[in-house]
Amino acid sequence: MLKSMTGFGRCEVSEGERKITVEMKSVNHRYLDVTLKMPKKLNFFESAIRALLKEYIQRGKVDVFITYEDLSHKSAALSYNPAIAAQYMEYFRQMEEEFGLKNDIGVSDLAKCPEVLTLEEQQENEEEIWNLLEQAVRGACIKFVETREQEGENLKRDLLLKLDEMLSLVAVVEERSPEIVQEYRQKLEQKVRELLSDSQMDEGRIATEVTIFADKICVDEETVRLKSHIEAMKTALIAGGSIGRKLDFIAQEMNREANTTLSKANDLKLSDCAIDLKTGIEKVREQIQNLE
Repeated sequence: MLKSMTGFGRCEVSEGERKITVEMKSVNHRYLDVTLKMPKKLNFFESAIRALLKEYIQRGKVDVFITYEDLSHKSAALSYNPAIAAQYMEYFRQMEEEFGLKNDIGVSDLAKCPEVLTLEEQQENEEEIWNLLEQAVRGACIKFVETREQEGENLKRDLLLKLDEMLSLVAVVEERSPEIVQEYRQKLEQKVRELLSDSQMDEGRIATEVTIFADKICVDEETVRLKSHIEAMKTALIAGGSIGRKLDFIAQEMNREANTTLSKANDLKLSDCAIDLKTGIEKVREQIQNLE
């Protein structure tokens, strides 16, 4: 299925007192460019997240926002170090004896001494966090891809209509080209008759001039290639997949043929058709920039 490079997806997954929310959005980009914004404690999973995203996305500038909430309050625990406390008490007794001071140290005083009581961050279960994170990322990716596919189908319909219009213009060019040659012959014969009056015309010379003119304005090769490119693009659109780059290349080739047709045009109607073709190709190229 055809996909646009513009999309949005969101997924929220909860388990117990943990909750992870993933939001992602994208715009056009030549390659895949992913920006991750998430809490530091999830940085360990960055490479795994990027690998997971590549399963769903090939092109586009993608911004991913991840939030993590843990309401269990088990992320930190108070730790008591009796060995350090014992050392403090021993030194307090020494100070009492050496300086003749009263040893009035209480529990609350001892607890304020460095390293006696410490707040330690508990090691979280990485596998549990990843299972939750993976669910959230995959869920967001699935919704993200759905919006891309919907937009892609809209683009496909619009592009197919534009390509059909271009085929109609090519048909007009093919129909008009022989008429221009015939009109040139008639005008040439009329001018020769006016110049020669009663003298006999040299039909061979007339034929040679018409042949030279016809060769100069001949766009048969250009129209054949244009039709081939248009049909190739239609086939690719119907087949779907990640075809953005391929279509962009075909559009460049179409534009080249349209330019050559315009340069050879020696007729107002033919020029108008060639200009309309170039305009249509430019519109198609703009739309193609949105395809993955």
